Amino acid sequence: QVQLVESGGGLVQAGGSLRLSCAASGRTVSSYTVGWFRQAPGKEREFVAAITWDSVYTDYANPVAGRFTISRDDAKVYLQMNSLKSEDTAIYYCAVRGGGLRNEFRSYAYWGQGTQVTVSS
Repeated sequence: QVQLVESGGGLVQAGGSLRLSCAASGRTVSSYTVGWFRQAPGKEREFVAAITWDSVYTDYANPVAGRFTISRDDAKVYLQMNSLKSEDTAIYYCAVRGGGLRNEFRSYAYWGQGTQVTVSS
């Protein structure tokens, strides 16, 4: 069992930046592929970005490519979000899986509780 905790969400104006963090309690995320997903009210959960355990491979959804950057160190995985837009408003979740990159949320085994990101226009 892996328990994940997201942090770093908040309220920001359009064009601003936030950095989200994802950490595991009880175990490290260092051996997992980690993905970030988001879910806006009334919408399905959607893929944002993912990174392999060794940081060799990353993947981004088209709406965030060029604005968001996923990275990791031994303890946490980060999502740097720049040039935020109102359509980025959502609850952001991190999740882990044991294999390679996937953008399908059903491929991820463990999830955090999410952190709210609100972008005001």
